Amino acid sequence: MILQSLRPLYSLLRCRSGAAGITRLYHADAVATLGSQPDRQSAVFQENYERMQALVCELKERAEKVRLGGGEKARRLHTSRGKLLPRERIDRVLDPGSPFLEFSQFAAYQLYGAEEVPAGGIITGIGRVSGVECVIVANDATVKGGTYYPITVKKHLRAQEIAQQNHLPCIYLVDSGGANLPRQADVFPDRDHFGRIFYNQARLSSQGIAQVKAATGEEVSAEDLGGADLHCRKSGVTDHYALDDNHALHLARKAVRSLNYKKTVDVTVESPEAPLFPPDDLYGIVGDNLKRNFDIKEVIARVVDGSKFDEFKAFYGDTLVTGKESIHSFCCLIFCMLQILF
Repeated sequence: MILQSLRPLYSLLRCRSGAAGITRLYHADAVATLGSQPDRQSAVFQENYERMQALVCELKERAEKVRLGGGEKARRLHTSRGKLLPRERIDRVLDPGSPFLEFSQFAAYQLYGAEEVPAGGIITGIGRVSGVECVIVANDATVKGGTYYPITVKKHLRAQEIAQQNHLPCIYLVDSGGANLPRQADVFPDRDHFGRIFYNQARLSSQGIAQVKAATGEEVSAEDLGGADLHCRKSGVTDHYALDDNHALHLARKAVRSLNYKKTVDVTVESPEAPLFPPDDLYGIVGDNLKRNFDIKEVIARVVDGSKFDEFKAFYGDTLVTGKESIHSFCCLIFCMLQILF
């Protein structure tokens, strides 16, 4: 009886699905594109371009100075001991040709008066090692012997936080003189000071996030107080004995390769598209005059894939542009101020 009562319903569904000439109308799925060709010969564009270009050149010069680390004398002393410079260590532990996304390069810039602490005395970032994306923390012994300033601690903790949030293994390239003694009152005592680094290491390990340490220099100057022989033969703290920097970096890469990590992407990723307009136009559109308005949608058009922008709340609010679109194939929410508020 039940089967007989369902037969008319099945027959109706077959007729509707197979009926010729029935179509459903939808709006097109294509997303509108933004942007226009600017007047590159206008006085405002050219003034903006020249001033912004000068600022970018100044930024690059300062960044290059930071990349050098300590002074020439400190670098010569460091390399005379057979050690690699910290950025050389990072370059050699990374997969050949792979990028390095550095964090907080200008940490400590003009923070301690006449005392220069390039990059806060520590280099942190994300790089690919044996095919695995890792957070890398490398002390710079050419900067005050690699000692920890208050900002050094903060930068180190931030790198660990990023590793925890993104479930990335950590590689520590250690060459440190410990705390900067004149500033130890701001390095040791509080909850988020120096000791938090080791607390975070324990927490990360408990969450299955690997911690790989390559002690590329003596943590204490005398071998019998803290060198490789003591920790490999007596204390048992270390797993491998490295003959030199290159050997230590090889062992670090080998350890990462043995983690059996497999990256999974939990979002839909499509092939990226280049913007329809050259990003170089941003120099002329934005400029350095903070009191001069510009069209923020022209900026978006030179950042997002294909210069597409799926805007929402377009008629609500006069000072904010909101929407979503892909940047290098990853969908992002975009919030921009439309005009200056002061």
